[in-house]
Amino acid sequence: MVALALLALMSATLAGSLALAGRSWDAGETKVADTTSMRVAQEFLRAQIEGQHAQRMKKLPAFPILFAGDRDEMRFAAPLPARVQGGGVWYYRLRVADVDGHTSLVLDRMIPDVTATSVPDFGGAEHSVLATDVRSVTIGYLGLDPGASAGVEPAWRERWEDTQRLPMMIRIDVEPVRGAKWPTLYASPREAPEAACRAWDNARARCVRG
Repeated sequence: MVALALLALMSATLAGSLALAGRSWDAGETKVADTTSMRVAQEFLRAQIEGQHAQRMKKLPAFPILFAGDRDEMRFAAPLPARVQGGGVWYYRLRVADVDGHTSLVLDRMIPDVTATSVPDFGGAEHSVLATDVRSVTIGYLGLDPGASAGVEPAWRERWEDTQRLPMMIRIDVEPVRGAKWPTLYASPREAPEAACRAWDNARARCVRG
């Protein structure tokens, strides 16, 4: 009887250990997948932000740049990655949205009509899911107030309102539904605001001919 009781206890312990090992393995695979997804998304975003183009609307007053940013959403123009066929400059919107029942980090994209009389609103845009099960994205912008002179100290802000200049640096924090927050992503646009402007007024820091 004692031997049978010990055998039953050993069997139960072994079954419990195997179940725990299985759960640990599954959790490990999930963590690896989440980490890989995070790294790929951050590398893609960094490349797009650093390579973004100071695309201007050619028929709007002051020829505004196609860039705008809030705390939880950012809109910018950038070329497609070199590995993607088609090329050209696209207009992107980074945000968190529901996709098939999952809150996801989404990048909407469209080809902008820079000769239109209003800024594109992403109606009918395509989108790519950069990561699923994302609770929130928080974006910060380092730069100057609209019209500020070059000697003014830049500051971080939650909203970007300067239609003539890109931020000096952009900060992105992503909080997933499970697990730790992603490492903060910092990226600096490389292109000067006058790059897409045929006549730039240094004194007023604005484009006078698009």
